[in-house]
Amino acid sequence: MKKILLATMEFPPQLGGIATYTANMARALASHNVVVYAPQEAGASEFDQHEEYTIVRKKQLYRAVWPRWIRAVFQMRAIVKKEQIEMIIVHHVLPLGYAAWIIKKILKVPYLVISHGTDVVYGTQTSWKKRWLRKIIRDSEQVVFNSESLRRRFLERLPEFENRSMVMYPCPDALFSRTPVREEIDTLRRTLALEGKKVVLSVGRLDDGKGFPHLIRAFSDILKKETHAVWVVIGDGPKREMIVSEIQKRQLQNVVRYIGGVSHEKLPQYYYLADLFVLLTHPDDGREEGLGLVFLEAAAAGKAIVAGKSGGVEEAVIDGETGQVLDVYHEAQKITDTIVALLGNHDERDRMGRAGRQRILEIFQWEIQLKKLEPWIGPIDHIVS
Repeated sequence: MKKILLATMEFPPQLGGIATYTANMARALASHNVVVYAPQEAGASEFDQHEEYTIVRKKQLYRAVWPRWIRAVFQMRAIVKKEQIEMIIVHHVLPLGYAAWIIKKILKVPYLVISHGTDVVYGTQTSWKKRWLRKIIRDSEQVVFNSESLRRRFLERLPEFENRSMVMYPCPDALFSRTPVREEIDTLRRTLALEGKKVVLSVGRLDDGKGFPHLIRAFSDILKKETHAVWVVIGDGPKREMIVSEIQKRQLQNVVRYIGGVSHEKLPQYYYLADLFVLLTHPDDGREEGLGLVFLEAAAAGKAIVAGKSGGVEEAVIDGETGQVLDVYHEAQKITDTIVALLGNHDERDRMGRAGRQRILEIFQWEIQLKKLEPWIGPIDHIVS
């Protein structure tokens, strides 16, 4: 395998699907052949010391100098030369794609682009950005999407790149497929006062498009039919205060356990604690879900899922098979009825959970997905599962 630089602006200890995707990919390729270029973050040194690959942390953008991304050019160029990088894999077409394009011109190092969706929306907002988007993709080896839905939306805007685009699904960390120690789950259940409760779990960034306000509105009706329901919420984000305020306004404090951010290593305990995973994703201001890594994590843990229809979610959750996918805007009553029905039907939850876990084993494994990159990065001797 070639010496690879993974360049990203979202990386743990940041929370979110893109940060987790990038870290999972780096772990799967973990060897002396992988270097990650990532932003400086509080708590980063503690995270980095447990990883097997090299991580270079930098302040990637200027604040007062335009273009702000020119800083990343100098930083990535220095890493490429020092580490003798042979291939750059850059997450997001913009803004780090600018740096990859310039480095290719200067040092002749090729690059792949992995798009997560928001960068394409951002990159087609102005004619200037769209020209750069085309230029960066045209000179890349390939642009990689995390779902067929995202690839299709991209090609609707830039159809000329059909032969230069492909899908490589993100994969959940293998730790989500391993049942935690029973005593750990029991202790967590007691700590959160969940004995005898039906636990609905949501994990996600507290932001637009994730559907938390919709589930808040539905939960009052859910409680009328399933009095033992409790909602465990994990995540943080710009809408946290609004969401907490809405929970209080609807007097749901006693049935909501807001946990905040949880480390990657401790997260599986919450999935295995839950009876049902629910995240009501939906389109928002032209943006849609790329795929939804949390849905794959829930499936790996063997959980039935209720998901909102948005972008690539229907590739992560197969409606009627591994969960239920609903239109948040047009099926409000059905959301309530579906959650209540699944909470009351252990056999159906178990059937969906087993189907979801099997699908993870058959499709969403790094040894399967990373093989798709071998034409550009070379043969992969060992993939860490």
